Amino acid sequence: MTTLSYVESGTGAPVVFLHGNPTSSYLWRNVMPQVPGRRLAPDLIGMGTSPKPSLEYSFDDHARYLDEWFDALELDDVVLVGHDWGGALAADWASRHPSRVRGVAFTEAVLKPMTWEEFPPAGAEVFRAIKAPGVTDIPDFLAGLPPEYARPYPTPESRIPLLRWAQSLPLGGSPASVVARIEAFDGWLASSPSIPKLLITFDPGFSTMLTQPMIDWFVANFASLEVVHYPVAAGHHTPEEQPALIASTLTAWLS
Repeated sequence: MTTLSYVESGTGAPVVFLHGNPTSSYLWRNVMPQVPGRRLAPDLIGMGTSPKPSLEYSFDDHARYLDEWFDALELDDVVLVGHDWGGALAADWASRHPSRVRGVAFTEAVLKPMTWEEFPPAGAEVFRAIKAPGVTDIPDFLAGLPPEYARPYPTPESRIPLLRWAQSLPLGGSPASVVARIEAFDGWLASSPSIPKLLITFDPGFSTMLTQPMIDWFVANFASLEVVHYPVAAGHHTPEEQPALIASTLTAWLS
């Protein structure tokens, strides 16, 4: 087994923070200290300071390594907080381990297979290029983020996990394996009223992924979902841009 790197602080019931692409546990540095409980944030396999074994870096790979991490730490009665693909992984794990879950919270998360038409136009153009045949690198995906995120990815080979995540975005029915996995956990999100769910949203900023029709779909389809919206602008990386509001909202919800 390859052990994932992670940060941990506090005591009490576990709150697990899952990052997405192209970030790491560093994403949560300004959120975690303000949230009560035993706070843990792993670096997904191949990302941050976690090892980079020879893998496809598929959704299934990430989920398998996370399963091993949760089991190794014997985490139960867990609240999961997910951003981007971390939200998808949180929902996936919760749907397969419902007896170990206390609640699930999301911000700017991948929670729905999307058509190209419902994805923000600027993003659709970027991801059409990334998903084109023959693409082998994704060097500009870290632009505009703190340099700490770029350090683990100095070469095209080291950036394969970032590329695979980008190519896995469920657009236009592809990749079929990822669409099927998301549809499976969407079924659980819709049929688990005993598990509280939280979605934290902001006014759309540059690079926002969730459109209002997508949020409306979540509200219509996910059981026991509370949406907390703030009329302040934020882009896709909300824990970087609005950590205090995310932390205070999580603290109030957890109480």
